[in-house]
Amino acid sequence: MQGGSSGIGYGLKYQARCISDVKADTDHTSFLTGTLSLKEENEVHLLRLSSGGTELICEGLFSHPNEIWDLGSCPFDQRIFSTVFSSGESYGAAIWQIPELYGQLNSPQLERIAALDAHVGKINCILWWPSGRHDKLISIDEENLFLWSLDCSKKAAQVQYKESSGMLHYLSGGAWDPHDANSVAATCESSVQFWDLRTMKKTNSIERAHVRNMDYDTKKKHILVTAADEYGIHIWDLRKLKVPIQELPGHTHWTWAVSCSPEYDGLLLSAGTDSTVNLWLASMSSSGDEPSESSIESPTRRANPLLNSYSDYEDSVYGLAWSSREPWIFASLSYDGRVRH
Repeated sequence: MQGGSSGIGYGLKYQARCISDVKADTDHTSFLTGTLSLKEENEVHLLRLSSGGTELICEGLFSHPNEIWDLGSCPFDQRIFSTVFSSGESYGAAIWQIPELYGQLNSPQLERIAALDAHVGKINCILWWPSGRHDKLISIDEENLFLWSLDCSKKAAQVQYKESSGMLHYLSGGAWDPHDANSVAATCESSVQFWDLRTMKKTNSIERAHVRNMDYDTKKKHILVTAADEYGIHIWDLRKLKVPIQELPGHTHWTWAVSCSPEYDGLLLSAGTDSTVNLWLASMSSSGDEPSESSIESPTRRANPLLNSYSDYEDSVYGLAWSSREPWIFASLSYDGRVRH
């Protein structure tokens, strides 16, 4: 997306919250998104950017049994993805495989590889190791963090470890550190908790209320970006957790999602319930770091980190996804089911 309202649009049939880049598709810029209809049959859409970059094309449309509240694409197999879903009364989570398409749009049914059925309460998200092949998955519900071993060939997932967050904390989401396969961060009502997956114990925390979403910087170690409801965006050096290294104002209402560019240092996206997507150029260096040439900005750029604001949405924007194949491209998803690129 390169201008305030010049994006390419694609409309889903129903409301939606989740969109994911298909990292394992190295030949196309592809995204997966799923709908959120309580009464109708829900759908998963496989979208690809046309070769000329002028339109989003639906390459596959699949029925899904329930409302999709979380969706993640497998980083090593483009046909595999995860969903967290709800019937309105109960929650479930599963790993799915897209069937071979053979050029047909209305494709056969999704194949369920494994059900992550150890949860009892509300499931919030499933985390894939950010890049490459990894046989572990993480799922988070309101009270527990599960570490799973996934075997796609045997179509099985086994719980390796389970740990409770404690009675005083209700977990809401998480992010897996791309620089350390043993480290995961989880959000709860009043803090961000850091967990060591080898011991399944908490190692540290950021005391910050109402963190809605977060993302690690894939290019620079020790950097985490958080989005907090009405408190905007904070950038943290994980070696110095008392205060953030930079604060950004966020959105005029709740800041719902934040995403770091997979390629460019300091480039961030944020989305909110003010029907806006913002593109930022932030400082990812703490005072003790030596800035690289690519991270040195002019005083005017540093004084105003907002590069662009995309406001051609008619509803809250909950989903953001950078393309890992073409790093200047991203997709956004508003609640009314509009995908924009």
